[in-house]
Amino acid sequence: MTGDQELQVIVQQGKEPNLTVQDERDSVSSSQTEVSHSDKYKRWLRVTIYTFLVISGQTVATILGRLYYDNGGNSKWLATVVQLVGFPVLFPYYLFSLKTHETTPRDGKRTSPRNRVLVYVVLGLLVGADCYLYSIGLLYLPVSTYSLICASQLAFNAFFSYFLNSQKLTPIILNSLFLLTISSVLLAFNNEESTATKVTKGEYVKGFICTVGASAGYGLVLSLQQLAFLKVLKRQTFSEVMDVIIYVSLVASCVSMVGLFASSEWKTLSKEMENYKLGKVSYIMNLVWTAITWQVFSIGGTGLIFELSSLFSNAISVLGLPVVPILAVIIFHDTMNGLKVISMILAIWGFASYVYQQYLDEKNLKKSQGITTTESPDPSEAEESFGNQNKLKS
Repeated sequence: MTGDQELQVIVQQGKEPNLTVQDERDSVSSSQTEVSHSDKYKRWLRVTIYTFLVISGQTVATILGRLYYDNGGNSKWLATVVQLVGFPVLFPYYLFSLKTHETTPRDGKRTSPRNRVLVYVVLGLLVGADCYLYSIGLLYLPVSTYSLICASQLAFNAFFSYFLNSQKLTPIILNSLFLLTISSVLLAFNNEESTATKVTKGEYVKGFICTVGASAGYGLVLSLQQLAFLKVLKRQTFSEVMDVIIYVSLVASCVSMVGLFASSEWKTLSKEMENYKLGKVSYIMNLVWTAITWQVFSIGGTGLIFELSSLFSNAISVLGLPVVPILAVIIFHDTMNGLKVISMILAIWGFASYVYQQYLDEKNLKKSQGITTTESPDPSEAEESFGNQNKLKS
């Protein structure tokens, strides 16, 4: 071998390690990209599942609640209890799924038991009171009117999120909230309802006020729940989400049971079951499935808060808005007059405006992430910047 050939071999051997390192870097980068896309698809799959649970659970539970009242049920506290006591059905799912979900806190810290109990008690009391108001509203209002008024909860949630969760109120969001508010206010002037549902004008007004109050309370609960995840519980894990559902439902169930016995409504339940138009079995099955479907809704709503935000969770519940009034017309023969149609159109328009703002936010976030990645070749800096963007988004 000549000297030139030896030199050429040495030079080639010297270059090989650099090429190998570069290839490894490209391989790692490609692998990270694939993992990132995989995580993104899994996340949106979870969001899709949670969305289905919210819409289906809310729709079926509302229809069953109205069916209870229309066939002889009259206990407001029992209607409240069944919204809450179904949480034990979550235990098998909780235990089965716990091993497949990450349960390590992001910051490695755990909240003190006192603060944790305080969160559960406060949220539980609010949820119990909120469910009672919803029960009164559903008793005195046609289910189509009731569900349309509930759309105002998105406006209340945005209001509370602005102060509690630093939610930005863009012109598009404000337009959405304005439309949803007007949609609910229009129903206050709907004079046809009192004769159609055989309730007095005073009872209709009472039902309207209680439903609006319940919508405000629900918006407050969602905002406080998101704040609790961020500031108090400091964990965004599957186990934490399930703990919030279960323990808050436990506290709220105790509150509703106290109300049931304190009001003496429990004394009339046996007679109510005997006189139920569809029979005793249907009476029991109605209560059981109402309890289960409200827990389905609870899982979906809390999951959306965990994955995105309380405002998005509330918006998804509003997405099911057209479903209930349409079913109410078919099942309960509710009237769908011009005022209701206008209210529904405004509510759907308001929801569409909110979804469009979410699309713009997501698009802007992707752009900012692309700029950060280009300007920050250091992976640690890019990761830190990405984390800051997520904090700002939340």
